[in-house]
Amino acid sequence: MSSQADVLSPQAKAEQRRGSLNAAGFTDYYDIDGLLTEEHKLIRQSIRDFVKKEISPNIEKWAQQAHFPSEIVRKFGEVGAFGPTIPTEYGGGGLDYISYGLIMQEIERGDSGMRSTASVQGSLVMYPIYAYGSEEQRKKYLPKLASGEWLGCFGLTEPDHGSNPGGMTTTIKDMGDYYLLNGAKLWISNSPQSQVAVVWAKNDEGRIRGVIVEKGMEGFTAPEIHNKWSLRASITGELVFDNVKVPKENLLPNVEGLRGPLGCLDSARYGIAWGAIGVAIDCYESALKYSLEREQFGKPIAGFQLQQKKLAEMITEITKAQLMVWRLGVLKNEGKATSAQISMAKRNSVDMALHIAREARQIHGGMGITGEYPIMRHMMNLESVITYEGTHDIHLLITGADITGIQAFK
Repeated sequence: MSSQADVLSPQAKAEQRRGSLNAAGFTDYYDIDGLLTEEHKLIRQSIRDFVKKEISPNIEKWAQQAHFPSEIVRKFGEVGAFGPTIPTEYGGGGLDYISYGLIMQEIERGDSGMRSTASVQGSLVMYPIYAYGSEEQRKKYLPKLASGEWLGCFGLTEPDHGSNPGGMTTTIKDMGDYYLLNGAKLWISNSPQSQVAVVWAKNDEGRIRGVIVEKGMEGFTAPEIHNKWSLRASITGELVFDNVKVPKENLLPNVEGLRGPLGCLDSARYGIAWGAIGVAIDCYESALKYSLEREQFGKPIAGFQLQQKKLAEMITEITKAQLMVWRLGVLKNEGKATSAQISMAKRNSVDMALHIAREARQIHGGMGITGEYPIMRHMMNLESVITYEGTHDIHLLITGADITGIQAFK
């Protein structure tokens, strides 16, 4: 006599298999949730729900049309995605760094460009104003940035100076009553629609200082960069300064030298280390579900050894990365995380996610190149993520310098 399983259609069998996997929590292979607090899980779920409602239904269209949904800025503010570790008195969330990481993971699970919008705002604009700014600057800018009333950007990379920020040629000259800012920055996320920019420039003594530049200051423009194949739902541009008069009170008073921008980059890279895992999870889940549904030669392709090898290696690498960023988050909360540790995690997570995206594309076959699945969009986005906030190779050399004591790129 045939069993019930024998008479089920291939679609019903696939649904049954997916149900079993969902019940098992198949992207938390080592029960990482057991290391999280109930607050962490609630925060993650709230952002996950937000992404499913506000981003996932629209992201393929936005990416295809190279459209930045400016309305998402206010919505990010409402859900607490901007500056989650900034104290509540300035409009932030007052959360710990594991919460911040989980927020970035869930947003990037939706799209890397959307995570870029949030992490630039929190780590590269709000963080330096909080950490290096005056109390007046904190009160003036942070609440508006936290709520999404204002969008911000971070001006460090220049047309001729990327991995070597110390070679920047943008300058601020002390004119007595104000500073005169001249120069240009390139590949700046958020810039064309930003109301405020944290800009790094060299003063008369050749020391790097940070200044807050506001939209509308004479001589300040932010043209958009078009024709990107990556981060298409994120808006990217330049910052051009032609004799811009910056008020003295807009200078960040509590830092000078490369320590300022590099401290911001540490915060952003930490978020990327978590965020890229979100991409990897999304690609893995899509590949696993597809492999259980897609039948060839009389059985799901998940039953073939080569596909199982791909899937098993994917979940192994995701699990290793999850454990790394969780431990890094604990170190961040304790004030012990080093720049080199953050570099290692950023490099590992992005490299892992890009490899998983490529393998997932193969599992999806021809369907993997279409907008019916997120794989190609994630893959193209990761080609930017693996370069910005420190390139793949520079992060490797940061680890090399840390373990040998010898700088290879100076």
